[in-house]
Amino acid sequence: MSVSIVTQTCVRPEKAEDFARWQGETSTFISSFPGFLEQRLMPPKPPLQVDWVILQRFTSLEAARTWLASPERQTRIEGASPMLVGRDDVHIVQDEAEGIKPAPASVVISTRVRPGKEVEYRAWERKIAAAQSKAPGLQGYRFEPPVPGVQEDFVAILRFDTEANLQAWLGSSVRRKLIEEATPLTEEFHTRMARTGFDQWFQDNANPGAAPLPVWKMDMLVLLMLYPIVFLFGVFVGTPLLSNVFGLSFAVSLFLGNIVSVGLTGFLVPWVAGHFGWWLRPASPETAVRTHVLGAALILAMYAAMVFVFWRLF
Repeated sequence: MSVSIVTQTCVRPEKAEDFARWQGETSTFISSFPGFLEQRLMPPKPPLQVDWVILQRFTSLEAARTWLASPERQTRIEGASPMLVGRDDVHIVQDEAEGIKPAPASVVISTRVRPGKEVEYRAWERKIAAAQSKAPGLQGYRFEPPVPGVQEDFVAILRFDTEANLQAWLGSSVRRKLIEEATPLTEEFHTRMARTGFDQWFQDNANPGAAPLPVWKMDMLVLLMLYPIVFLFGVFVGTPLLSNVFGLSFAVSLFLGNIVSVGLTGFLVPWVAGHFGWWLRPASPETAVRTHVLGAALILAMYAAMVFVFWRLF
């Protein structure tokens, strides 16, 4: 079974671009490391997620531990240290059989347990797991014990369908009472939010255990809806109305256009995703490659058609 290293780190605001570039270099570097499968980078999304979240998947626990202890990784970390604030949270999590399931809202909770209190803490963990299983919107729950020599904390990962449901559980009186019960058992309690990018627009409620969608497919469908929205708003509203009639500056007009674009894109992308379900999740592994190519070619043709029509008409 594969495992994932989940790293959450706080980057100095003025160093965000440098860190993204550094992480891109790290992605290229780690791609040749034995046992490496994939890496995903999730930038901050304030106010709920203020950290950068890096997910690195390996074929085995041994491969993940080798990477964590490698001098190559230590050298990379030393290069990034001036960009960071505070400590990193690094956790190793065993993947489910179908792989990492993204969710619109997730939280990673790490707990340092007092020596000799491990058995009592595990009993408490079963108690809170039973309580949160009744929380509205819960999509999944993972509990990971410490990994000797690598991870000293107990780690819990909760996935919810919406940020509102996640916040409702985190702030509930039931959870607060349970946290108070665990106070004599723990030394340190640390919670960090993690939110994915476009995943919330591509939820498959009929298949909640499905593997995550390829990011490039989600990006292509988002662009398919975003381009005509931005173009048509600029042609029919931005220039003739906001700029010429009301005399708004380009900066203000663009900002208002972005508000409209984000709202309409969030509405239209789930709709178009439903029509491209055959491409997002091919029904047969034998024809998957052909389906990938066919769907991508169709969307590229739609891109070209829109550009041509807009170019000729406007």
